[in-house]
Amino acid sequence: MASEITYAEVKFKNESNSSGTYSDSATAPKVKPTPPLSKPGRPSLLFTSLMALFLLLAIAFLAAFIFYYQKYSQLLEEKIVIKDITYTELNCAKDHSPIEDKVWSCCPKDWKPFSSHCYLISNDSASWRESEEKCSSMGAHLMVVHSQEEQDFITKILDPKANYYIGLSDPGHRQWRWVDQTPYNESATFWHPGEPNSDHEQCVIVNHRYSGWGWNDIPCSVKQKSVCQMKKIYL
Repeated sequence: MASEITYAEVKFKNESNSSGTYSDSATAPKVKPTPPLSKPGRPSLLFTSLMALFLLLAIAFLAAFIFYYQKYSQLLEEKIVIKDITYTELNCAKDHSPIEDKVWSCCPKDWKPFSSHCYLISNDSASWRESEEKCSSMGAHLMVVHSQEEQDFITKILDPKANYYIGLSDPGHRQWRWVDQTPYNESATFWHPGEPNSDHEQCVIVNHRYSGWGWNDIPCSVKQKSVCQMKKIYL
């Protein structure tokens, strides 16, 4: 006769008490604790420095791009103006040209040559703004004086009884500016003694006084003669 085997379900509980009834050997298997997820570290100092350098380079590149784009646009506009102007007669001379493969330097008829520019004396009286617009319509601008030699050249062919606008004006706060953006050089100015003398006189004429030829500031609305200037045409 087969003997009966009875299985009993036995549960062990890891429970400590004062009597110490259960031994430590009956405890459940220990589970290894899951290590906490590490937080992403901060960018390294080298990476931060590289990003800052890249940003500065990008800003510098953008500023340079805007500057040269404006210069290019201005040059393109000047070329378009000159291209649309046809001179029926040029007076040319063979001399050393700053442009490769060009041997003739020319000025339109009735314009006076000096150095690398041509000059036209306008005997029509107009305001400073009207005078500049008239010069611009011919591919030129009001005269910009670069040196004593240029000042002497133009005054020798002007009428000492008349006044002539040049391309110097004051947009405000006595910040004198040339129309072609040439920097205003105080060491190459030819003001009459005591001039300029009024904040309300913001345009400049060249005229003759007892002391000789010089500059005088006057209101821009006063109608005067003028001198136009353009670069020589090279062929």
